Amino acid sequence: MPAIRVERLSKEYLIGDSAERNRFRALDDVSFEVATGDALGIIGRNGAGKSTLLKILSGITDPTSGRAEMRGRVCSLLEVGTGFHPELTGRENIFLNGTLLGMRRVEIRRKFDAIVDFSEIGQFIDTPVKHYSSGMYVRLAFSVAAHLEPEILIIDEVLAVGDARFQSKCVGRIGEIGQEGRTVLVVSHNLQLIRSLCNRVVWLDDGKIAFEGEPNAAIIAYSNSFSKVEDHQAWPDDPSAPGNESVRILETRVVPGDGVPADALTVRVPFMLAFTFRMLVPFRSFYVAIHFRSAGGEIVFRSADAPGPIAPGLYKSFCHFPADLLNGGKFTVDLFFMRDGNTVVCKLERPLMFNVFDSEPESGDYVGGHPGFVRPLLRWQTEKAE
Repeated sequence: MPAIRVERLSKEYLIGDSAERNRFRALDDVSFEVATGDALGIIGRNGAGKSTLLKILSGITDPTSGRAEMRGRVCSLLEVGTGFHPELTGRENIFLNGTLLGMRRVEIRRKFDAIVDFSEIGQFIDTPVKHYSSGMYVRLAFSVAAHLEPEILIIDEVLAVGDARFQSKCVGRIGEIGQEGRTVLVVSHNLQLIRSLCNRVVWLDDGKIAFEGEPNAAIIAYSNSFSKVEDHQAWPDDPSAPGNESVRILETRVVPGDGVPADALTVRVPFMLAFTFRMLVPFRSFYVAIHFRSAGGEIVFRSADAPGPIAPGLYKSFCHFPADLLNGGKFTVDLFFMRDGNTVVCKLERPLMFNVFDSEPESGDYVGGHPGFVRPLLRWQTEKAE
């Protein structure tokens, strides 16, 4: 028997004022199964129905039609502070959550030290959680969910609140949960996280399943659905340009060398990524960085400028790519403005997406394309050994 069975699940809401109300279908005839021990990722744009699905599976709301069967205890992390009483301390909330999961007090006490150690907030465990930061909430909530042994663990975007090191720690723990034979559902916009955690993925689009299957295939199909080529974007009006009170991003552009237009860039042509921005405040240590990604969301590499002081003003930053580095394919970048080591001043996801075309006809063993994301032209030498 599957751990989760969803059959023709639909959910409708009435929207609008009392004079004119319309029906909005957040989920439309959704069906799938999750085997015990599987990790299922659910991806899709905002408004696709992901959170509605998780609320139904968690018992928070009822479907309009269809059914969802859950075999075993379910623990859900749908938003920061889910299941916590703000007036109770961290210690008291651990016992409250365990009781709600149907555990005996002796079982909770046996797990208590491991929960606190994993959360890394031991010094605040007897403080009411209403005084916790969002990051502290997430640390304790995930630790409780991961250690009180529910048969099914449901996680929404909540992990995005934690810092990178704790996120990595959570990923490792979720992997252990799967190895223990328990079932995990994860909703995230972080496709790298979905790829690393899940053995199956469902892509929801407008309340329907657009794709279900192997993670990489699902992620590529999803990415291609919105991967319009953008080799140049400009925001000339400072106040409405992306950014914040520290920096405004005015232009991003792919600039090929050799007079080649951006829509004809090949693996044999050098090019630059150019970023124009206005600094609004000074920093003693500042730099620009990128995550260079494949169309499927994998980070191919990270690159960054050298840090240094910066004053308010207009700046252009260039990242130079030599010829014969990248393979043919579609690529995108995430742009970061950083200060004081690893502190993010501002981040802009996918300001550029562009194609690099193969300059050679397909032949030999590589009909259908050369493998990999990079294809450097390296110097080889073969000689007779004495």
